[in-house]
Amino acid sequence: MGRSEHLAAFEQLVLLALLSLEENEAYGMNIRHVLRDQAGRDVSVPTVYSALDRLESKGLVNSRLGQATPERGGRAKKLFRVEAAGVQALREVRQTLENMWQVGGLAGESSDR
Repeated sequence: MGRSEHLAAFEQLVLLALLSLEENEAYGMNIRHVLRDQAGRDVSVPTVYSALDRLESKGLVNSRLGQATPERGGRAKKLFRVEAAGVQALREVRQTLENMWQVGGLAGESSDR
């Protein structure tokens, strides 16, 4: 991911949530639960899928259709996995933020400033 593309904060959270899940592959509802439980973000499933679609169009995640299940009326789940480019994009964002924390004089400080 080059400097010309922007990785929004919510997209970062979605990538990190996806990476935290078993085998780094999941569908929207699983990601939604991680976002709620770990990041305190109670978002709708369509919001998660919208972010996943943007990430897929940027080449940061890929998707495939899983097995159809009776619980879903015979429909298949769309499963997502983070690509190497997604991990690299997260690393670039982290480095940029660490640099800016240094520039802003806040690196190494506690959050009670």
